[in-house]
Amino acid sequence: MHGLTLVASLVALSAALGNWWSRFTDASLLELITKPTATIAIGVLGMSVSDGAPRGAIVAAIIAFGLCLAGDVALLPAVDRFVIGLAAFLIGHLAFVVMFVALGLPSWRLGGVALVGATAVAAVLGRRIVGGATARDAKLVNPVRAYLAVISAMAIVGWATGLPAAIVGSTLFVASDSALGWRQFVLERRWMPVTIMVTYHGALLGLALSLGQ
Repeated sequence: MHGLTLVASLVALSAALGNWWSRFTDASLLELITKPTATIAIGVLGMSVSDGAPRGAIVAAIIAFGLCLAGDVALLPAVDRFVIGLAAFLIGHLAFVVMFVALGLPSWRLGGVALVGATAVAAVLGRRIVGGATARDAKLVNPVRAYLAVISAMAIVGWATGLPAAIVGSTLFVASDSALGWRQFVLERRWMPVTIMVTYHGALLGLALSLGQ
């Protein structure tokens, strides 16, 4: 498995760097190739370090990464299916919750800390994002609210595992999606596309590596 881990790591790193460059330069063809490649490679990396993980956690992780891949494709400019991408990631977060539960939740005090943080993020950023979604299209309000609730739950349960990789990964996912939601519904800035993808890939890496802790 060490060889697979090395290959997956190199592919993931190369694809992620290429994707960040594509967001910096607005190179759509490069993004089309590197975005799904990075997600697949990070998922394979997670499988390569999962020897000691419970079977339920591995199955949930496979489902979650598959849904993240579907969401990646749906959100590509060439596809541009925001609601489908939102739904794929929402269900993917639920799969990550199942993965965390299977890994064990011995650190509910940390989960409490995450609850406070998630509540603050929802109050400060989530409220503005929901307001922007309302102004954009009233039909998006409930899906966006549901998404915010589910990703908050994912972060809380991730922290409750007590696993450093899960804590970092779930936190970065909240950061990435907060930036994405802000860019989509509130205000766009030039630095956001790269920031969204850097934090997203960090999130996927953390969640993948949590299978090996």
